[in-house]
Amino acid sequence: MLNRIFCLVFSILVIIASMPLSVNAEDLRISAKSAVVMIADTGEVVFEKNCREKRGIASTTKIMTSLVALENGCLYDFTKVRQNDVAVEGTSLGLKAGEQVDLLTLVKGMLLSSGNDAANVTATLVSGNKDAFLKLMNNKASELGMNSTSFKNPSGLTQDGHYSTAYDMALLGSAAIKNPIFRSICSAQKCYIRFGESNGKTLYNHNKFLEMFEGSFGIKTGFTKASGRCLVTAAERDGVTLVCVTLNAPDDWNDHEKMLEYSFGKVKKVRLEHTPARVTVAGGKGAFVCVDFSNEIFVPYCEKKPQITCKYYLPAFVYSGVNKYEIVGKAEVIASDKVCYEIPLVCTQNV
Repeated sequence: MLNRIFCLVFSILVIIASMPLSVNAEDLRISAKSAVVMIADTGEVVFEKNCREKRGIASTTKIMTSLVALENGCLYDFTKVRQNDVAVEGTSLGLKAGEQVDLLTLVKGMLLSSGNDAANVTATLVSGNKDAFLKLMNNKASELGMNSTSFKNPSGLTQDGHYSTAYDMALLGSAAIKNPIFRSICSAQKCYIRFGESNGKTLYNHNKFLEMFEGSFGIKTGFTKASGRCLVTAAERDGVTLVCVTLNAPDDWNDHEKMLEYSFGKVKKVRLEHTPARVTVAGGKGAFVCVDFSNEIFVPYCEKKPQITCKYYLPAFVYSGVNKYEIVGKAEVIASDKVCYEIPLVCTQNV
């Protein structure tokens, strides 16, 4: 009898041990005052805590400063550093008045070392003055749907009227990592720079989450006494990219690890069902050529499977001599009324 009871109890324990452990959002115990995890491609929120409350964002501001600079400036344009731009408190790249520095170096100095001087010099280089550059920053915020955001300086130092939300910063992070130059810089552990007459120096990324979490590739840290610890990260797993934001988070590194592990476990993917298109061929042995995606497309989602459509952009015709896998157009993949991807359309055969 005792043997039977022992076998029964042992079997139950084995079954329990083999069951997956589920974690609810409320069990995560996030230290942040505001937090969010967003699917980068679709904008769907997987996890949130007070994500639409307006708060200070400290140096995560430099995500916008860097993105606007990359979109509106020339990487190898030089400027002479002005004294007013480097007379600033907080973290510094070490720029000195009169030195020559290029935009690429300034963006590296902002994203890796969080240089407040680099942010000010960037604004002057791109727009001539900070006020004109701030207009670009706030216009970009409106374009991205950051409706609860206001930028008053390019560095993120505490200032009345300078604020955002975790939700808005996730929108910004999702847009910024689509810029290949931005992504390559913010994901670097270190880089070498040189400006002025210096012998150059190596910058080390302040974002230690790059080493803590497998698949992490950015994005930016921030801290002021008023705003607390702020952090925006991005990570990719199984073709899904998530952007995670915490504002005023005393335990931000652990917050992000817990939030991302939880959120990756919640995300599913749906295969894009579509019909290949055809393009007329002028002067060829065939009347048309079929075009399609080069790979299968999967759209990530969390709660509700999205409505997915495709919009093709193709020429009226192509001349004969097209080759298999040659790009002849593009498609927009639209999920729940949002453009998630722009994907090349390639020929499926030679004509």
